[in-house]
Formats: sequence, C-alpha cells, structure tokens
Amino acid sequence: MIEQFLKYLQYEKRVSAHTSLAYRNDLEQFSKFLSETYDNHPVKDATYGMVRSWIITLVDAKIEASSVNRKIASLKAFYKFLLREQKIEKNPMQKIRVLKTQKRLPSFVKENDIAEVLDHKEYKKEKVDWSDSLEDWRRRVILELFYATGIRLSELIGLKENQINLRDRTIKVLGKRNKERVVPFPAGIVSILEGYKKVRNREVEMKNHGLLLVTDSGEPCYPMMVYRVVKQHLKESGSQKTSPHVLRHTYATHLLNKGAEINAVKDLLGHSSLAATQVYTHNSMEKIKKAFDQAHPKA
Repeated sequence: MIEQFLKYLQYEKRVSAHTSLAYRNDLEQFSKFLSETYDNHPVKDATYGMVRSWIITLVDAKIEASSVNRKIASLKAFYKFLLREQKIEKNPMQKIRVLKTQKRLPSFVKENDIAEVLDHKEYKKEKVDWSDSLEDWRRRVILELFYATGIRLSELIGLKENQINLRDRTIKVLGKRNKERVVPFPAGIVSILEGYKKVRNREVEMKNHGLLLVTDSGEPCYPMMVYRVVKQHLKESGSQKTSPHVLRHTYATHLLNKGAEINAVKDLLGHSSLAATQVYTHNSMEKIKKAFDQAHPKA
C-alpha cells in the first residue's frame, strides 16, 4: 500500500522527489516500528493506540517536534488516501494532534551586510577582483539570483535558459507541485547573466539539457555545489546560518521592510498560503514599534 500511495503522490499530487522521499522514509520508519513492537502488524491496519505509541517513542528519543509533526503529516496523508480508496473503514489519525513547536524566526542578512555576501566591491571595505573564470561567473549568478529573486535551491538548479527573459527582466519559475510563477529581477542582473553565458559558452561544451547553471564539464549543477558557494559567502559576512534559504529569507524580509505588500511577496515566493509569508513580517513589525517608541508622546 505504501508504494501505491507514493505513486499517487507522484502522478496525481505531483509532489517533488524530495517530498516523496520524505513520505517514504516516514512510512517505512512507522512500518518498522510496528514490525518490531507489534509482531509484524500491517501498516494498513494500524490503530490509534499504535500511532500514539510511535509518537511517544519519537518524543522520548528527543526527536524535534517539527520532525515529529512532519511524520504525523505523512501518516495523515497516507491514511486519508487509504480511506478514499476504501482500503480501511476507520482512520487511526482522526484524534492525533500535532505537537506544539517553538516558532522560529527566519534567519536573514541585514541590508548593510548584504553587499559583503554579494561581493559588491563598490560597497565593500576591501575590493574584490572577480576573475573571468567560469567558477567566478557562476558564483556571481548563484548569489545574485538567490537574493534578486528569492527562488529556492531546487528552482535555481532547474532554471532553464528559455525561462529567462532578459528584455522584460523576468524569470519563469517552476515551483512546488509544478506551479509556475513569474518573478522580476533588477537591471543589474542582466549584465551578470550575459557575462556568465559568454564565458560558459566559451569554456564548456554544452549538453542538451538547456539549463542555465552547469558544472565545468557542462553537466547540471547539483545541490551541494550551490550550497558550498552560498555557505562560503555567508560565512565570510558573519552570518550564523549559511544555507541558500537564508538568501530567500533575506529577499522576503527586505521587500517587506521597503513597504512591499505581503500578498505580492507571497506570490513572488510561490507560497500557497499567506500564513507561510507572514513569518517574514517580524522585522517590519520591529521597525514599526521602534518608530512608534521614538515618535509617539505616550510611548
């Protein structure tokens, strides 16, 4: 039944390979727990008590609440599917509730420090001389596009040249669940993209994949390669968090700080609900409170 569910996710729900793998891992872990604890009890016939027992085991093992909640979500989706397919009569997840989690504010780079991350030599204390190598041009494209568009790591790696409109200064992004959105980028990105493509086409024998970012051998860039670039530059700027998502957080936070409408930011990020975007209003609210404290007679 697990394989049937995963095929449903892939072909009907169109979830990403990463999401599908997470569902598989969660369900296989639960299946293993049932096998070891309840004498090979089938996953399909699990009861509320068995599910609750697994959750308690995860909590006792000091698994983070957010990770436990993801596993709960996986089981809920699985048993909802089984109920729809009439494979079960009663949903064991009906009374299961998610755990309380501590709300984490997204990490971002301050506006004064973003020049350090992007190596904008006109703002840095020490000048940076970019070479004309493919590696340097690729680094520039990775960093600039992350901050200029707020796209995800997977979206950047999968970005094709025909999705980029240099005249209109927009990119067409294929996001989660194959949802398309159009994201604008500033004029300064045009010359960086043109410079990169010139060097890339000169140095690399291009494959037939049509992707913008490639390795030195013309193969598609891979997540760890991009991660290392971002990590290096974020670390040098003093940022404690060093993942590509930090630049996405920075993009959203800076837009809201400059007065962008939250619904517009939601669409630019490709969020399906406003709740996911509202977490970025934290810094804007701090600035509003500070302005109030400085200006209001009763503050």
